[in-house]
Amino acid sequence: MTQSRSAESETSVHDCPVLEARRLTRRFGGLVAVNQVSFAIAQGEIFGLIGPNGAGKTTLFNLLTGLIQPSDGQMLHNGEDISQLRPFQIASRGIARTFQNIRLFSHLSAVENVMIAQHVHTHSGVLTGVMGLPPAPQEEKQIREKAMELLELVGLGDRADEIACNFPYGDQRRLEIARALALKPRVLLLDEPAAGMNPNEKRQLSEFIRNLRQQFDLTVLLIEHHVPLVMGLCDRIAVLDFGQLIALGDPAKVRNDPAVIEAYLGAE
Repeated sequence: MTQSRSAESETSVHDCPVLEARRLTRRFGGLVAVNQVSFAIAQGEIFGLIGPNGAGKTTLFNLLTGLIQPSDGQMLHNGEDISQLRPFQIASRGIARTFQNIRLFSHLSAVENVMIAQHVHTHSGVLTGVMGLPPAPQEEKQIREKAMELLELVGLGDRADEIACNFPYGDQRRLEIARALALKPRVLLLDEPAAGMNPNEKRQLSEFIRNLRQQFDLTVLLIEHHVPLVMGLCDRIAVLDFGQLIALGDPAKVRNDPAVIEAYLGAE
């Protein structure tokens, strides 16, 4: 099933990729963190990004979401150059992310964390919302209802009013995913979603991501250090090493690539 879907993606990705990097480069002084990386992701793919520590994975995520801008190259979303856009502009185009280091509003409740993310799509002005004038109350009610739906989806519906900092690590990860989904993304970027999870939780996460793709018609791009999870979940995988793309293809191809084996295990 994975191989056939991957084959379909290899064909469709060249027709109209939903997200594309073209010779993407980022320098920090004399350090080249990402070096002329190119790949294209098709609508509906689960695309994995792996590599040893320091390979440039998170830098690439930061480029794709506007936290930093490229030194050279382009990023395209549905054929449109988004290389110079700010993070909120990229988010408004339907690209949402989670972070390697969880970034919740730790002293707000779970439902408040998810509600805040939805305000990018509201119609009430700031002054209207602060003064409680119509249509803010009705809109706020709808926002809360949607936030509760998302919390139920990630298994946190019964803890909606608990403060985020009181959640265990795995539940904070789920809350961050719910908040990302509140942005109504078409592309979801997950930065090490399985970090801190035990083997059973990782299996559940893998199935959860598949369900998200189907339910929300999502394209998913994920960074993950747990290679077995990536190999079992992703349609295609890109491998970075020292900022360079050293392999790209379906899991079977990447698993047996000599450059990938050397990057992870060292030369014989």
